[in-house]
Amino acid sequence: MNDLHYVARWGDPADALTLPPAVAALLGTALGVKAARPAAHAAVLPPVTLDASVLDDLRAACARVDTDDAARLAHAAGKSTEDLLRLRAGDAPGAPDAVARPGGHDEVEALLAACARHHVAVVPFGGGTSVVGGLAADRAGFAGVLALDLAGLGRLLRLDPVSRTATFEAGVRAPIAERLLAAEGLTLGHFPQSFEYASLGGFAATRSSGQASAGYGRYDRMVVGLRAATTIGTLDLGRAPESAAGPDLRQLLLGSEGVFGVVTELTLRVRPAPAAHRYAGWTFPSFADGARALRALSQDGPLPTVLRLSDETETAINAATGSGPDADGGCLAVVGFEGTREDVSARADAASRRLTELGGTSLGETPGEQWRAGRFRAPYLRDALLDAGALAETLETATFWDRLPETYAAVRDALVETLAAAGTPPLVLCHISHVYETGASLYFTVVAAQAEDPVAQWRAAKAAASDAIAATGATITHHHGVGRDHRPWYGREIGPVGVAALRGVKAALDPHGILNPGILLP
Repeated sequence: MNDLHYVARWGDPADALTLPPAVAALLGTALGVKAARPAAHAAVLPPVTLDASVLDDLRAACARVDTDDAARLAHAAGKSTEDLLRLRAGDAPGAPDAVARPGGHDEVEALLAACARHHVAVVPFGGGTSVVGGLAADRAGFAGVLALDLAGLGRLLRLDPVSRTATFEAGVRAPIAERLLAAEGLTLGHFPQSFEYASLGGFAATRSSGQASAGYGRYDRMVVGLRAATTIGTLDLGRAPESAAGPDLRQLLLGSEGVFGVVTELTLRVRPAPAAHRYAGWTFPSFADGARALRALSQDGPLPTVLRLSDETETAINAATGSGPDADGGCLAVVGFEGTREDVSARADAASRRLTELGGTSLGETPGEQWRAGRFRAPYLRDALLDAGALAETLETATFWDRLPETYAAVRDALVETLAAAGTPPLVLCHISHVYETGASLYFTVVAAQAEDPVAQWRAAKAAASDAIAATGATITHHHGVGRDHRPWYGREIGPVGVAALRGVKAALDPHGILNPGILLP
């Protein structure tokens, strides 16, 4: 038996949130949440199935291989609501048999070779922040499961200020990378909600997208080179920023979620750290009006560094709970600029004129700065909601601008109808958080009373929403990744020929099938 408190929650327990009275009242009156459901304090782990001889071979490849319950429990799951609900109930079926902590690329490669010899499944583990079941490998047919914790690959290997690139080992956590770069006046500019705990390798494996993607770009566009260990050898990719030398093999590893190889090094584009920033709030009469304004800036400029738009429900809930301004029935947009003082001033002023022309009303800088200060706090609020007996989870997608209204309505309706039919009518909130010339993302937050079986409750709602996403021609995921949860819809999205192509790559790079089995591949 083991204390689960540090596993079944997000982040640092010292930063845990207590529900504001307005939120607690809203849960009871609007959603019928009645009974608190605090986390369980202990879990029973499945027995270790690895033979002593196999463990000896793994330890010959890597100096540190742990089988104690604490290490296994800490690597038992990601951070989706389903993961947390299972752990809170004392259920840890995904706990690995052992946890290896390699110190470099060569040890990773040696571990993969040993696991291939003994048919041990390998789960690459960065920050452990997956929200799509990306750490829940299939166990059936394997001698056991090894979690490959990459935290020991934690060095900045090379900084090239001329080309503006930095080469890191893949286990470097994002805040550490930013501190190392800031000392040289540089930044990646990649700040997803998982920023405080995620690793650089994890960003690559899931095609992460940060909250400042409008200005700095998606993470996969920052990767100019990478090194990966596979079960048959090493891949060193990226000789130049761009190339016409055949298909770009970097793209096979970006978004591959550890099923083809383990990324051990990344060469990333960096930029000068901003000398100034200006974040402001704007309100629009409706979500459709705000979306048209975001599209205008995305296509015709000036393009902000951060550009977000909450729908009417999200705006109202944030105002009611004190985490956002009162937009008087409208929709709140956050518009942020970073760069030199002159550039920020010029672009922000130009954007202000354009947004006013497009029907927006300025709320000043306070709402923008309020969002900026609290942008990593939402996962802590989810923990408090789960404690109170509410179901709280998110899902996301992306589509072209012309399909955005249809996708927004279809997904929202699917969630409301499914959960209401189960006797737990939800609040469904949505925002646009990543914009492109041709389209944008939609990020939904769902809150409802927990049913008797909240895991089954959410699975039904998520399946209905995923069907709606597919039916409107949107992608099953914009930045969360495929993992286990999205595999059926991903298979439909790429079609049988696409699935065959991916399985061919898997057979070539991982002929024993040991790398993250059950993840990504339909």
